[in-house]
Amino acid sequence: MDLNRTWEGVLGGMKMAVSAPTFNMYLKQAELVDINEAGERAICTIGIGSAMVRDTLDLRYKGQIIQELERVLGKKCEVIFKIENRRAGERESVSLALPLFEEKKKDGDAIRRANLRVTNTFENYAVGGSNQMAFAAAQAVARKLGVAYNPLFIYGGVGVGKTHLMQAIGHEVLESGETRVLFCPGEEFTNDLVEAIRFKTTDKVRAKYRKVRLLLIDDVQFIAGKPTVQEEFFHTFNALQRDGGQVVMTSDRIPSEIAKLEARLRSRFGAGLIVDIGQPDFELKTAILLIKASQKELELPMNLAQMIAENVEGVRELEGFLARLKTEIETNKKTLSEEIVASLLQIQRRGTRERKIVTPNEIFALVGNYFGVGVQQLKGDRRTKNIVWPRQILMFLLRKDLDLPQEEVGRLVGGRDHSTVIHATEKVEAAMKLDNRTEGVINDLRKRMLIIS
Repeated sequence: MDLNRTWEGVLGGMKMAVSAPTFNMYLKQAELVDINEAGERAICTIGIGSAMVRDTLDLRYKGQIIQELERVLGKKCEVIFKIENRRAGERESVSLALPLFEEKKKDGDAIRRANLRVTNTFENYAVGGSNQMAFAAAQAVARKLGVAYNPLFIYGGVGVGKTHLMQAIGHEVLESGETRVLFCPGEEFTNDLVEAIRFKTTDKVRAKYRKVRLLLIDDVQFIAGKPTVQEEFFHTFNALQRDGGQVVMTSDRIPSEIAKLEARLRSRFGAGLIVDIGQPDFELKTAILLIKASQKELELPMNLAQMIAENVEGVRELEGFLARLKTEIETNKKTLSEEIVASLLQIQRRGTRERKIVTPNEIFALVGNYFGVGVQQLKGDRRTKNIVWPRQILMFLLRKDLDLPQEEVGRLVGGRDHSTVIHATEKVEAAMKLDNRTEGVINDLRKRMLIIS
């Protein structure tokens, strides 16, 4: 029996049944490796290169695959999914079985300059009903900068994957050889402009944002209500489009609902494509968990991923739960089990219901004890490495976890100005993108914050 021809027939049917992003992300990376005849039944083994793809196909598309196999083979079928390491050159004639994303050399310097998180790629983005259109639009933009959907405006609630998808465009463009890519939160754009006006360096800031080929602005709603910032962004937007550049933006709402956004910007934002990302459903949350667990080198069985997906809402909450789960296992030398997951879920539910706000003083004490540094040293002027780094982490937590204004954080940490707070926050964020140890420290501190709350 010709396995290649049989699988091509199955893929032809599946291509009509699922979305293009789903087909490209999952089904193109599978192949039929064996058919074992057992009387009137056929046991079909499908080879897959990763546990994430295997689990997604098993969870969401197994029934459809069986239907297509039965249509092609004309008999009842059973399916076994098997992870296989394909040998070089094996089955190269079957183009549909080749991976969608070829392995390319990552340029760490280019990624840092673009301000991208290393893991925020298309390969690591789980696709479901709530984000299929946004995913397809993002891929189209990455392939044809300045031509397809310019600008691309992605909106949705907190933690649904807007930033990840936006940065995935940046990664794909970098891999094509174009290095003029820049990711920037709306708050950072605002702060850059304020500093430029203060120090009379506006030409330098304009060059930073207008000389790129791809500008990615996260949380663009932050510039609303700031006339000078909106004026500068309007001209930056026009300059980029005039020179063939691409603009991609994210927001928590559509342009027409952003209060105090100038009409001319509202018009520009809506001139391309506006797509939304909804809250992930159960299947998508499960797929996200499997991807994130794999990134953290955590072997998460399907049944436990489903258990977590049923009880935890939102992508950020899922990531936080996985971080606590890994810390619990590694700190206490435990084996991952249903009991541990159930226990942490109880802690999370109780914490969600009863948690009080952690105070700045408690975070001062927490960071000081963690690094063995006194509170007065954290507030002081000493610039030794063993004090500067804890001080920067302290400012990061006060800013991000307590959502304190920059000026308030600076006042609490020894009367520092807001630019120092911005620098500290950006430095910790950059370290988290490139260094698993820093991310582990932040997750550990956040876990301890849960305990004291």
